[in-house]
Order: sequence, then C-alpha cells, then structure tokens
Amino acid sequence: MPRRKRQPKAPTALDISNVVAAFSEEHVERITGLSRSRLRYWARTGFFKPSYADDDPRLPFSRFYSFKDIVALRTLEMLRVQNNVALQHLRRVAEKLSHLKDELWTKTTLFVVNRRVNFVNPETGKPEDAETGQLYLSGIPLKKVMEDTTADILTFTMRGASQFGKISRSKSINSNAWVVAGTRIPVAAIQRLAEDGFNIQAIIAEYPDLSEDDVRAALDHKGAKAA
Repeated sequence: MPRRKRQPKAPTALDISNVVAAFSEEHVERITGLSRSRLRYWARTGFFKPSYADDDPRLPFSRFYSFKDIVALRTLEMLRVQNNVALQHLRRVAEKLSHLKDELWTKTTLFVVNRRVNFVNPETGKPEDAETGQLYLSGIPLKKVMEDTTADILTFTMRGASQFGKISRSKSINSNAWVVAGTRIPVAAIQRLAEDGFNIQAIIAEYPDLSEDDVRAALDHKGAKAA
C-alpha cells in the first residue's frame, strides 16, 4: 500500500509565524487596496514612509513595508474613507501610530469626533485629545485591525494547489533566486541539504511547509546554484 504524501499544515488566522517579515508595494497594494501611486505619494511627501526604504526611491524594489506598516495603512485608510478625516489631520495620526510600542497596539482604540481622531491612552485609560463631555459612539480597536490584517495576509500567502511541486522566481523574493513556488524557500538550500545526505523526509523535517512533490521538484531543478 503506497504511503500517503504529507501535506503542509495550513496556518490559522492568528498564527503569524509564517507571515513574511517584509512586503513589497505589490503586496501592500493587494492587501490594503491602496494603489502603488498613492503609496509612493505618501512616502514622497513624508505622510507615511515604509519601514525599509533605499535612499534612492527610483531603484526597483526600493521600498518594503513591515506588518505593522500594513496595519497602520489600513487604519489610516479606514479613517480617511469611512470617517472622512482630513488628510492633514491624519499626518499627526500617522506619526502617532508609527510610535506606538508593539504591546500598545492591541490595547489602543481610536475614536473619531467631529472628524478628529482621539486616542485612548492604554496606560491611563483616558482620551488624549478629546474635549470634556464628548460622547464616543463607536471606536476602532487596533487589535481587531491587526487580527483582520493577519487573516488577510495568511490568505494572501497561502499556497494554491497549482503551486505544489513547482519552482518559480520573482525579483521581489530572495533577490530573484529560484524558490519553491508559493514560498520563500530557496531551491539551492534544498539541494545543499540533499548533497549533505538528507533524504526527502529529512528535508521536509527541516522545512515542514514543503510537500514531497516540492522537494522532488527542487532536487530535479537545474541551474538554481547559478541563479
């Protein structure tokens, strides 16, 4: 009886361990709905700059965004479109979001009053900019934005059935090196393990997201080391 092939585990909505650390403009455009031209305009004018940026913005793939960048961008777009907050005022909001410590993101809620954004300070439990007596009817909990963004990124990065057992490369992934399709795992790394005596199951133990077909495709691929 043939042995069943081991299939990679699908990540859960709250598991961000498999989410890539940096996202290209193309990724951000697809995840947030913001156009690349708007992202570049916001970066050029200093409204919102990506965490990783080359000094020369004309170079290809010179801008990469962190996970926190994407959460902040989605929040800003929500404030701009759904709450009609003026772009000028959002500049201060963008600066505030960029300086939030990681542990405060899940504790902070934003409120919009008269088209102005107010922060509830997680340490004091009090709004920072609200006028006395103002009533908050609804808020934007950043924890919920983070959870939704995580789920969308995982959906975006999950591999389709057509990608298993395939090899690909892209200028935005591992410097155009050959990788297993739908992942950032270099083909050359898999071939080096095989040269060191690792069999298919041992390689999968090193890279649990791979299937047997992925490993075989990588081992059969020619030219990975020269790429």
